[in-house]
Amino acid sequence: MARLGAAVTVVTTGTLENPVGFTASAVCSVTDDPPTLLVCLKRSSRAREAFHEGSPMCVNVLASAQQDLSNRFAGPLENIERFAAGHWTTLETGAPALEEAVSSIDCILDRIVEVGTHSVLFGKVQAIRLGNPAAALVYFNRAYHHLPHADLT
Repeated sequence: MARLGAAVTVVTTGTLENPVGFTASAVCSVTDDPPTLLVCLKRSSRAREAFHEGSPMCVNVLASAQQDLSNRFAGPLENIERFAAGHWTTLETGAPALEEAVSSIDCILDRIVEVGTHSVLFGKVQAIRLGNPAAALVYFNRAYHHLPHADLT
């Protein structure tokens, strides 16, 4: 699966006062009616217990310049230290949303399916915030790659 490139995201839950988050690249759209996406989270992750059906979840898509933030949320730091970087607000669900993200997709966790070593989190989209257009950060072949910004206008 290392040869399957993917966008780099920081997935959050909780509140601004008690935030939880982790870095994920296993994220994809499931359906547009109702708008739903999925996130794969390793069952042994210390963040796992904070995610449960009905809880908020925000998927923050990172820009090329945010590789350090990705590493911060993938490393051993405690949650409070992870959230010390960036500017965090909320959208509709109350989950932390990164102001500098390329986009923030705010969801309510609809269901969780346990598959092997991972929990597959299905989130129904409640709100989307599009950030400034920026170059993309992707993960491929166990390394970060920086895609140039594409002007879509």
